[in-house]
Amino acid sequence: MPKGEWNNSLKNTVPLQLPIKYLNPVKRNTITHEFDSGSQAEILPPQESDDHLSEASNLLRQGIQQQQAGELITAMKSLQQSLGLFQAVGDLEKQAQVLSLLGLLTYSAGDYKGAISYSQQCLSLLNNTSDLALQMQALSHLGNAYRHLNDHKKAIEFLEKCLKITQQLQDKRSQVAVLNNLGLVYKALSNFTQAIEYQQQSLEIVRELKDNWGEEQVLKNLGNAWYALNNYPKAIAYYEQCVVLSRSLKNVRSASQVLKNLGNACYALGDYTKAIKYYEDRLQLAKEIQDKRSEEQSLSSLGVACEALGDYNKAITYYEERLLLARNIKDRRSEEQALASLKVACYALGDYAKAMQYQQGTSQNT
Repeated sequence: MPKGEWNNSLKNTVPLQLPIKYLNPVKRNTITHEFDSGSQAEILPPQESDDHLSEASNLLRQGIQQQQAGELITAMKSLQQSLGLFQAVGDLEKQAQVLSLLGLLTYSAGDYKGAISYSQQCLSLLNNTSDLALQMQALSHLGNAYRHLNDHKKAIEFLEKCLKITQQLQDKRSQVAVLNNLGLVYKALSNFTQAIEYQQQSLEIVRELKDNWGEEQVLKNLGNAWYALNNYPKAIAYYEQCVVLSRSLKNVRSASQVLKNLGNACYALGDYTKAIKYYEDRLQLAKEIQDKRSEEQSLSSLGVACEALGDYNKAITYYEERLLLARNIKDRRSEEQALASLKVACYALGDYAKAMQYQQGTSQNT
């Protein structure tokens, strides 16, 4: 993978060809820059005779390896030590490289102010150099970090600068990322039309690259943008393409989230039968990966959809299963909601005695 390639960061720091769950613990829809093992030959010099340079290079190499393994804390320590040694010997180029990687790590960890600080330091060292790839990385980290801090004006400013460099370098992978991320900024501004325009451009390029991991992320973001516009048929079209890719990539958690969105979109259209199908698919996935929270949510959604169809007996079955699960995981709020749903469904069936039992259960919990 060439220097300057972008990688997906949902939840952060491994190539797009690997499952997103190995990246970082912060969930987001951004696509971020990545230093990978293939670029280490460019980042790191040959073995140096100078002890400081040799140690600094080894620490940088170690930091990159730790980053790829998802060990963000140890990677941060290694890179900070490496930075100090490169500063001691006055190697500005290597300082800029380490600062860019520190910007990515802090962004991945959710420390957006830290990401901004490191990336700005990186850019300040690059003022008199022609390393456009590093400038591109630093600008992307700045734009993404400012988006999370809700400073959308600065986010757009830095991402547009980044986009110009990707076009100058004819770096299509980077264009995919920055177009996607610009779309996220405009979505945050509720400018959904502009968001869709950027992400549609991103989709065209990522398909040209045959990058399934990147395509999956962009499809999800497009679905989200159309959903925000209440254009549920369009949202469903993108979500359905996305879930096919998620399953083929065995990205189960992403598939679970998209199935939830599909169910909600179908429900909003009044297609309760199709909504139930997607909620049931999500329930099955949740059980497979033992995701109790998604399982509980799916059972709730299934009950509501069955009620919408007038099938109160089926709704009660789902609500009772939700109640049992909520008690097992000691979730008082979900337990209260399940009891309330059961009471309403029993009333709808005319089973007032059972409704009163659930009412008593609710009262005992308050």
